[in-house]
Amino acid sequence: MKVGFARVSTKEQELNLQLKQLNDFGCEKIFYGKQSGVSVKNDEKLKELIDFIREGDQVIVCRLDRLGRSLKSILNVIDSIHHKKACLNIIDGSLNTGNDNPFSNAMINLCGVFAQLERDLIKARTAEGRAEAKAQGRHLGRMPALSDKQATELYKAKLNGESVSALARKYSVSRATVHRTFERINNKEK
Repeated sequence: MKVGFARVSTKEQELNLQLKQLNDFGCEKIFYGKQSGVSVKNDEKLKELIDFIREGDQVIVCRLDRLGRSLKSILNVIDSIHHKKACLNIIDGSLNTGNDNPFSNAMINLCGVFAQLERDLIKARTAEGRAEAKAQGRHLGRMPALSDKQATELYKAKLNGESVSALARKYSVSRATVHRTFERINNKEK
């Protein structure tokens, strides 16, 4: 039986192309999802796949990096597939682990190394971008729940005895946000 696996990393990306390729390749069952290759959710989807496959099955993927984003995780998935006496087949023909020979084994490791290299390059470029943005004084991460003006108003209202619950309702934030905002401004004032 041909069993497909498709994955995209973000909710904005589409699975349609991978699903079409897997269907065109003759997959009778396809496991798919929108999750990062390093996420727990991806591990769960891969476990479902591994639990499903049987001896003689072929696991089909469009690209090797769909199985994971690190060399270790990809090799672990391949080992799990082989442990079930199934094989892995990449649609573009770059790899078919049903061919148990030294060249095929070398290709598995080489493809995994390049998947890991790609992941490391993405992480490095992201870190460089963050450092540059920080050096230019741009805000990184989630935007604050309250503007500076609102935070100052909240601080003054709390000093004047207004309750945390009332302030949370007034500004449509959690009580924890009220506490954090008050502490942040209080520490600046000192």
